[in-house]
Order: sequence, then structure tokens, then C-alpha cells
Amino acid sequence: MTSQTPIAETIKDLSQELLLTLAQAKARLLAEDPESSRPLTVGFVPTMGALHEGHATLIRRAREQNDVVLLSIFVNPLQFGPGEDYERYPRTLEADAALAAAEGVDLIFAPSVEAMYPGGDPKITVSSGKLGTIFEGKTRPGHFDGVLTVVNKFFNILLPLTLPQDAQLTAYFGQKDAQQLALIQRMVKDFNQQITLKSVPVVRADDGLALSSRNQYLNEQEREAALVLSRTLATLREKYITGTLGPDALDQARAAIDSTEGVRLDYLEVVDTDTFEAPTSDQARVLALVAAFVGSTRLIDNMDIN
Repeated sequence: MTSQTPIAETIKDLSQELLLTLAQAKARLLAEDPESSRPLTVGFVPTMGALHEGHATLIRRAREQNDVVLLSIFVNPLQFGPGEDYERYPRTLEADAALAAAEGVDLIFAPSVEAMYPGGDPKITVSSGKLGTIFEGKTRPGHFDGVLTVVNKFFNILLPLTLPQDAQLTAYFGQKDAQQLALIQRMVKDFNQQITLKSVPVVRADDGLALSSRNQYLNEQEREAALVLSRTLATLREKYITGTLGPDALDQARAAIDSTEGVRLDYLEVVDTDTFEAPTSDQARVLALVAAFVGSTRLIDNMDIN
């Protein structure tokens, strides 16, 4: 794979800079290898900024597998409900740009809200259907409609710019947002979008806590308390593998989380990864999902348990 010199420039609006960047990247590749006629490969990593090691892992995967890496940074108001943390969600564009450049990102796409939604909230949005109304969707009504709407919009912005270059577009998402990933996979399939999706496993700190931009809201005591989430998932995984996941195991796990000082459980379930319903087959890939408030911060985590 030909290495790229990081551009790490920031686009403030929906301009033609993106197209020019792809064209220039292809020109550089062909100049280095005039015999190459293969399509340019483009890796897209959509984020809301406040980048951490989990995002860096996504970027590295995209860098390893593509000629050009695009990173978007956009705190999407459509996926925040009333009383959620849209206004205080961390915005650290300068630090994000530095991390992106260090990891080899070629372009940072950071549109304003006005550029993404001219004239205010869109009148037409993408519905997340039944899958978007359970678990995260039940706690945060409308959240996944907002996620799918903005991801669909990013895809619609990027595809016309890549196709004239004969580019192949691959988007990278973290497995930590498992329900979101399942919905985006379904949207791409149902809408026949010419995009390849790749998921990257949950990235954890040394103590097991799943990395999240919201972890910075936690004080020292809250961060310690939050470890009950990953420990509980690991316990469920061990019980599942050893065949000791009895009918009371989930209730016991829920009680363990709820009894942790400063932690309030939202949900803890074991589901089929494809349907997010109770597993009905021994062949199904099974996922343990958890969401809880640690202090005032809501955290989610999940773990493959078979």
C-alpha cells in the first residue's frame, strides 16, 4: 500500500476541496506506479470528535487498508434528545487534528451544523424501524433516526465525489456501538448503497473500561465504579462458555451492577447479534449488552460471549 503524506486540513463547509483531494491523491499514486490501473481505495471514519485510542484504532485500520483516509468530525444534534449532553459534548478540534495527522489521516471533514442542515433540522429523516426502538432506542427515543440520517447524508456526500475517481469507499465503525452498527449495516443493505462497512472490536483501557469520549466526564471514584460494567460482561462470557449461564445469571448480574455505589443500571441483556432479540439458536453469535448511569454520565458497553 502506498503511504500518503497527511494533509490533515479542515473543511468548514461542503466545498469541492474533498474532490480535489481525492483527485490529487490518485494522481500521486499513478505517478509513483504508472502501470497501476486499480481503483483508488478510500477509508472513511465518521466520528463526533473528542478522539481517543478507540478512534485511533479505527483510523489505523483504515490507514492499513486504503490509499486515502477521510475522517469526519461532526457533533450531530439530531441524535441528542432533550436533556442530553449536546451542548457540553466535548469539542476538541485542534487536539483531534493533531491525533489524526499523527495517525496518517489525509483529510478531516468538519462541517458546521448549518452546512449539514441548511435551513434547520431536515424535514425528511431516515427511520430506524423496530430495531431502533429497543435498548438504546427505548432509552433515547429518536436517537437512531438521527444517527442514520447523518450517516446517510455523509454517504450521499462522499459517494458522488469518489465514484468519478473510480474509488472504492469503505466506512469503519466501532463494535462498541453495536446496535448502531447493526442499524447502519441494515441501512446500507436496504438502500443498496455502494459502500463496504467494516467493524473494529471494542477498544479497552488496561483496566477493562471501554474507551468512550464520555469517560472524561467521570471523576476518579466514578471511573473506578464504572469497571463493574466490563467485569460483569466478562463474568457472563465466562459462564456462557462454561455452560453455567443459568436462568438466574442475568438477574444476579443486574443486581451486582445496581448495588455498586454511584451506578444505576439501565439495561443488561443477552441477545442475538443480528436480530437483537433473545438467542434462539446455538449457532447464533451472542452479545451481552449493558447501559448504565455512572454518576450523571451514561455509559454503554458490550461483549461477544460465545
